[in-house]
Amino acid sequence: MSKKQAWGIYAPYIRDFINMKRSLGFKYVKQERILLHFDRFTTERGETEVGISKELTDKWCERRNNESDGYRYYKCVCISQLSSYLCKLGIRSYIPRLPHIQLTFTPYIYSKKEIAAIFNAADALITSKRIMNSIIFIVPTLLRVLYGTGIRIGEALSLQNKDVNLSEKYILVKDSKNGKQRIVPISESLSAVCQDYLNHRRKLPVLQSGDSQFFISLNGSATIPHTFRGWFPVVLKAARIPYAGNYRGPRIHDIRHTFACHALAKMAESGIDLYTSLPVLSTYLGHQSLSATNGYVKLTEAMYPGLLKDVDMICLNVFPNVENHEAD
Repeated sequence: MSKKQAWGIYAPYIRDFINMKRSLGFKYVKQERILLHFDRFTTERGETEVGISKELTDKWCERRNNESDGYRYYKCVCISQLSSYLCKLGIRSYIPRLPHIQLTFTPYIYSKKEIAAIFNAADALITSKRIMNSIIFIVPTLLRVLYGTGIRIGEALSLQNKDVNLSEKYILVKDSKNGKQRIVPISESLSAVCQDYLNHRRKLPVLQSGDSQFFISLNGSATIPHTFRGWFPVVLKAARIPYAGNYRGPRIHDIRHTFACHALAKMAESGIDLYTSLPVLSTYLGHQSLSATNGYVKLTEAMYPGLLKDVDMICLNVFPNVENHEAD
């Protein structure tokens, strides 16, 4: 556990739950902060009996001021996982249905020409200041990993050295959005890029072990997504791609959307139909259901008109409306 400890009636269960998750290989850092917040929340409410009720869950999952949809979703995921854990211990708890996050933006899909321009711009980055915690060192490789695998920026920056297997060409994603680890294959060319990065990284006078972060700054410290987001507009400007500002894009996360659309298009060009390609892509992206991958079909069709055959009919048959039920 972190320096901040849980002291309420759920404290021992939260500690045991987090220790269990970490024993399975999950870092569980952001989730720990949220569960500590939940512990304080139950203490402030004066909860005296262990067992998460529907009423407590509903209050916890309510939107707070200045709270994003993404953070609220994470709160609900954490309480759902803790409730499931308590149920397995024989403590009756309510497992909520996760809220549906409505996208309020249209993803920006980079063209292959723009992706090439982004890579060239990243390779040419220079800094006028001698800052030892600068992450300029990792930007070219990190961008290629994001586009070559479709993993999220948080997943990429959470990778440890032992999670990246270049001899067998795969990476192990542990800290995923859905809390499930997955193996993501990487191409020969991406493996070569990562190896080149490692060759240069070994020259840094910093301690590097299997448990160390794969992407580090010049002084060996771990990189946080916020730091990398500061460099992304610089790269876009150098690549001559208009940037509208924070939350308006194009965004780093749009590289993941671009990967998905380009992957679908490539499979379609190879003669692989949607019935076959969508489950593959869904697993690769770490989606919990095929319906989460469905949006990329329309985006790909918009980019490559006529490439995907019978899109409307396939989407109708593959993605029927399914009701999600909450557990009592």
